[in-house]
Amino acid sequence: MAPDDHRCRALDLLSRTAYGRVSASQRALPFTTVTRHLVVDGRLLLRLHRGHGYHPALDGSVVAYEADNVHEAGADTWSVQCTGTARLADPGPAELARFGPAPRLADGEPYDAVHLSVEPLLVKVHRLHDAPVFRYAHSV
Repeated sequence: MAPDDHRCRALDLLSRTAYGRVSASQRALPFTTVTRHLVVDGRLLLRLHRGHGYHPALDGSVVAYEADNVHEAGADTWSVQCTGTARLADPGPAELARFGPAPRLADGEPYDAVHLSVEPLLVKVHRLHDAPVFRYAHSV
């Protein structure tokens, strides 16, 4: 598959799921946080909670972004990884509408959205075919 075809396929898969994980380093230590994402004009637009305090470390940093469909039972399991530089962003009304409602709380605090834009430079898709589905019993 040509690099542009691979990138288009990866972005198409990302557009099929709403949440993923962004990873970077803060004070030389790695961290990962869950984010809501949109695919907009070949880039990722991320929404995360300002109260976590990750956005200053992410702004201007090289980040890794991963999303998948592992929570869905199916014969085709995929994971997409993107690497690029994150920048604080100010989405327009149409993009904010596409995000939909934000969570009400994050770690017990009112959710305060902050947005980042990531231009994916390195993109990788991993697939598992006919992966068995496991159900785990929850204990309290």
